[in-house]
Amino acid sequence: MNILDTLALFMIMITLAAIPSTSVALVVTRSATSGLWHGAAVSVGIVLGDLIFALLAILGLTVLSELMGALFLLIRYAAGVYLIWFGINLIRSRNQTIQLKRSSSTGGLIASFLTGLLVTLGDVKAIFFYASLFPTFLELSNLGYGEIAWVLGVIIVTVGGVKLTYAVLAKKVATIARRFSIAKQAKVASGSLMIGSGTYLIIRS
Repeated sequence: MNILDTLALFMIMITLAAIPSTSVALVVTRSATSGLWHGAAVSVGIVLGDLIFALLAILGLTVLSELMGALFLLIRYAAGVYLIWFGINLIRSRNQTIQLKRSSSTGGLIASFLTGLLVTLGDVKAIFFYASLFPTFLELSNLGYGEIAWVLGVIIVTVGGVKLTYAVLAKKVATIARRFSIAKQAKVASGSLMIGSGTYLIIRS
């Protein structure tokens, strides 16, 4: 990869990561309702999911998405059901004050991490990008180990950076919302968004 290829990949990954999507909504909601650490944990799960798809493409295993179609289908269903459940719980807890904690239990953070990972692995757009566009764009057959590490580094910086930015901004918005007593409306809106996103994932499956 030359400098132009790297810049092109960098810009493409930032643009795709910043576009409002299920993963962005999940990061924002987790950070706003459970704290920044949960938003960060979801972001790590999302990045890991992206790295998995990138590695599959780089290793020439793009056909795996077709051979393991049933597995990806189950992942999408699991992610969809969880998002619906999470959304319902948000709406049901609308009368409770949003508590922003600086630290969280390990179990809770692991759950947030796994949610981000599942949502990413069940994202049709991610599968399409890494299994189709990514190999063509980078000419993967000519990549060396150093270039592979460089590509993965770009993905970590761009996707992780964008998602963490969303998490930080969401926490600030949640703090303001609590001060102005609009937490109830925010929870209902976020919960509805989660339910809609989960339903969309299941229907699209």
